[in-house]
Amino acid sequence: MYEHCNAGRPALVVLGDLTIQGNIIHARSLAEPLQVAMDNGAKRALIPVENKRSFLEVAGDIVEKVDPIFYSDPQGAAIKAVIGE
Repeated sequence: MYEHCNAGRPALVVLGDLTIQGNIIHARSLAEPLQVAMDNGAKRALIPVENKRSFLEVAGDIVEKVDPIFYSDPQGAAIKAVIGE
């Protein structure tokens, strides 16, 4: 998912899946979606907390361009997306 933000905030990409029960499923891959998002102007990335260890394996040139924001529940993700933690 990729969103352009016109309110003066950098664009945001949200990674991970949400089940119908409201559970967060970690992203299978971080490097490729982050690279595509960064190439398209995203500066912030909401990443499931379960992917925290995987984020350490992302190439340095991608890590330098993104501000990772880790989330563990849908409500927390929404709040972090809006207030830009």
